[in-house]
Amino acid sequence: MTILFYDLVGHDTQRPFSPHCWKAKMALAHKGLDATKVPTRFLEVPKVEGGVSKTVPVIRDGDRVVADSFAIALYLDEAYPERPTLFAGEGGKAMARFIERWSQLTIHPYVTSVALTDLHGMQDEANAAYFRENREQRLGKKLEEVVAGRDAGLAGFRASLEPLRSMLTYQPFIGGSSPLFADYIVFGALQWARIASPYRLLDESDSVAQWFERCLDLHGGIGRQVAAAA
Repeated sequence: MTILFYDLVGHDTQRPFSPHCWKAKMALAHKGLDATKVPTRFLEVPKVEGGVSKTVPVIRDGDRVVADSFAIALYLDEAYPERPTLFAGEGGKAMARFIERWSQLTIHPYVTSVALTDLHGMQDEANAAYFRENREQRLGKKLEEVVAGRDAGLAGFRASLEPLRSMLTYQPFIGGSSPLFADYIVFGALQWARIASPYRLLDESDSVAQWFERCLDLHGGIGRQVAAAA
């Protein structure tokens, strides 16, 4: 039975942008599992699988419904142990939890400051109104005020990636010689920026940018199937 995968989109269903959905999408591809994508807009999320989650991704695999990208990855490793592992054991799960926290506290805030108005522009009228109200309430500022600070924050953001940059001098992926779910966590954050905004986060010569390019090529290049924002 094909897995159903609820994927966040804007008015263009061919440009899924959510970092968390990209994590789950890469996890499914890593496992070699086919999934039927269900394009889902912000205002449709409360109706997904009877309101099982306030966010996507959500998957349905037969009778099992799983929400949250990390929970989905754990489920896939448990349900399909004969397929390539996403964690390579309990240590890999613990490492991925650290990477998840680091990404959401280091990468996500800056990508938010870069891409908010672009993300708003990707929505249809009703979802754009929801997005503006929700994000401005959460951030306490107009979207345009948040984005106005992105140039000033760029150097600090690039510097904050130094631990990853340094690690990549030893190995090609966070997971070692090949990627694990920890790679997809960081990939999802940078893919979110790539799809939503043409703003250049990294120089091409940056080893983090080169790692990201390797990730775009994984699993038949599914990351490249959605073009970068122009």
